[in-house]
Amino acid sequence: MRITDTAAIVTGGASGLGGATAKALAAKGARVFALDLAAGIEKAPKIEGITYVEADVTDGDQVQEAVDQAAGSGVPLRTVVNCAGIGPSARILSRKGRHDLNLFRKVIEINLIGTFNVVTLAAEAIAKTEPLEDEARGVIVNTASVAAYDGQIGQVAYSASKGGVVGLTLPSARDLASHGIRVMTIAPGIIDTPMLATVSEEFRAGLAAGVPFPKRLGRPDEYAQLALDIVEHDYLNGEVIRLDGSLRMAPK
Repeated sequence: MRITDTAAIVTGGASGLGGATAKALAAKGARVFALDLAAGIEKAPKIEGITYVEADVTDGDQVQEAVDQAAGSGVPLRTVVNCAGIGPSARILSRKGRHDLNLFRKVIEINLIGTFNVVTLAAEAIAKTEPLEDEARGVIVNTASVAAYDGQIGQVAYSASKGGVVGLTLPSARDLASHGIRVMTIAPGIIDTPMLATVSEEFRAGLAAGVPFPKRLGRPDEYAQLALDIVEHDYLNGEVIRLDGSLRMAPK
């Protein structure tokens, strides 16, 4: 599928994986609508081709407004990349007590329900576009994590939410096949995003040493490259791709 002269939505698009993907899509000639919270947008770089839209992925009305903006941009909405998410750590039982139910609920709400919300509303808009070759209309790329498979101690909420995203992949692709919309998921390993910016170089080196090859942290632009490859490769559908240097996470 061609990216040039189409519209794209990227959630979490102000930084990290989403920021890199928004930039890559814009460089390919897409009109990108990068959804994020106000605090993220304030720090986001101004890049030609990217329009930042304040939206909480769990809010149906806000996402609908963003989808309407992208769909009404004058070019067809063809691409959605879901990168918005959070990853707090807490054990089921610890010295501080049991896992907070509200924290678990919040992680599921943002990472899983937020993804589903965007998928549903964006798919409705994409389904109204004129079909391309093979009746194709667009593609949705979701973001899971290797934690969906190799969840570590303290990742029960995060792993459950990302496992849900993995579980969405195939049935979503099957649901949307009749509308010409593909659904794929990327499961990143340890990527050098702002979430790691606060840790020491020693800790980062330890993380990198655990990756079989290449023995380093992944880069956001590598995620973006894979996302664009998925968009352009019309026969990729209903599958999860690990982006992790062959990493399998230890318990802790």
